[in-house]
Amino acid sequence: MNTKAKRHFQKVDPVLFRAIERVGELEEIVPREPKDYFSSLCRDIISQQLAGAAANAILGRFHGLFPRKKPSVKHLSTLSTEELRAIGMSWAKARYIKDAGQKLESGELRLSHLQQLGDTEAIAELTKIKGVGQWTAEMFLMFSLGREDIFSFGDLGLRKGMQELYGMREFSQKKAEFIVARWSPYRTFASRILWKIKDAR
Repeated sequence: MNTKAKRHFQKVDPVLFRAIERVGELEEIVPREPKDYFSSLCRDIISQQLAGAAANAILGRFHGLFPRKKPSVKHLSTLSTEELRAIGMSWAKARYIKDAGQKLESGELRLSHLQQLGDTEAIAELTKIKGVGQWTAEMFLMFSLGREDIFSFGDLGLRKGMQELYGMREFSQKKAEFIVARWSPYRTFASRILWKIKDAR
């Protein structure tokens, strides 16, 4: 785990710092190459509101629709929403994937330029796609762009992790915002610690 982040948490939030020792070290997030952004975006859309095993099964079948199992905007344009639905994808997600492909093909959206944008601007670009909301965009920034200062208040796992770590009977947005603000500029690391706390239960 980033040693600067560790020192920062030790200084601003001893509760979180102690949790790091309990959950163990975090693997570094390696930003994806721009050529892989489209595949990552499709993964994030498919994974919305699905358990990991179910999402991975659909994702595997999705990759199987493409030559060499590498999703591309060009080949996606030849697939119908019915073909996407046939691999277990919901009609809504099939439409979202198609909309992403259409916006990329037309040039309305350019994933390769996202790394050059600030967090707010990158989220605004991604949410032009139907079905891509704040949560999906934040996951893309964390795991595809490798941004270190992202926290998703809409993520149930993070909310539950905060409840457990800080002894909240119910999740308090106001209290959470106060705590999370102290974590900047390393909120992504804190998010991953909270996910590990939740998964360890």
